[in-house]
Amino acid sequence: QVQLVESGGGLVQTGGSLRLSCAASGRTFSTYTMGWFRQAPGKEREFVARINWSASSTYYADSVKGRFTISRDNAKNTVYLQMNSLKSEDTAVYYCAADRGGGNELWNYRYWGQGTQVTVSS
Repeated sequence: QVQLVESGGGLVQTGGSLRLSCAASGRTFSTYTMGWFRQAPGKEREFVARINWSASSTYYADSVKGRFTISRDNAKNTVYLQMNSLKSEDTAVYYCAADRGGGNELWNYRYWGQGTQVTVSS
């Protein structure tokens, strides 16, 4: 069982930056692929980024590539999402997710956090 708690969301102006964190419980964090997803009002939840257990592989949605960076610290059981050059269309609730397999689809992930709100204002 893995419990995930996101933090770091907030209100930021267009072009600004935020860093989201996701703290995981349990001693098996280092074996999980971690993903970030987001859900804007009235839209379906979508994939943002993922990182494998060793941080040797990352993958990003085209919409965030070059602006967002996913990373992890297995010693701290934490995964991060550094978000730069934020746009209004990045406004959403951001969720972290964990699974031993991982992928770009919601169904790839068994464990989910409660989400953190990111609002980008112009």
